[in-house]
Amino acid sequence: MINSTDFRTGLTIEIDGGVWQIVEFQHVKPGKGAAFVRTKIKNVETGAVVERTFNPNEKMPAAHIDTRTMQYLYENDGMYTFMDMETYEQIEINKETLGDALHFLMENMEVQVQSFKGRIIGISLPNSVNLKVVECEPSVKGNTATGAKKNATVETGYVLQVPLFVNEGDTLRIDTRTGDYIERA
Repeated sequence: MINSTDFRTGLTIEIDGGVWQIVEFQHVKPGKGAAFVRTKIKNVETGAVVERTFNPNEKMPAAHIDTRTMQYLYENDGMYTFMDMETYEQIEINKETLGDALHFLMENMEVQVQSFKGRIIGISLPNSVNLKVVECEPSVKGNTATGAKKNATVETGYVLQVPLFVNEGDTLRIDTRTGDYIERA
């Protein structure tokens, strides 16, 4: 059991049978009244973010999330197949469970598959990936004074804003947490 005064960013707790990760927390001691802990928590399964306050003596069970290194193999009819790197066991994960990770998922990529009580709840990608630009608007000469950006489509189909000097065929490093352009690779 974890006391609410021991909350830390990234900690996973179990509330009403669901897995929640602490995004932000703040210990508040008002002038009048009892102290409390104000938090922003994210449902690991659905991605919903909720603000909630806890009493300082409130206790929650810690959520034990199992992670396994797996390799993404292929997609077939909306089901994505991953292989355990140690046992060679294959599992399928649906599109809804993967969420935004699909924008950056490439064949043969190694990811961390997360499960809670034997149920797969998502995957964790590397912080950045290198993807090739397959479609990009041409740059217009003289349009660089304002730090302008343009749209580029990468090989997974994801569209992002890039600087004007990026061309079709370039390989870009993209932050998987925000979906933003980092640099040319």
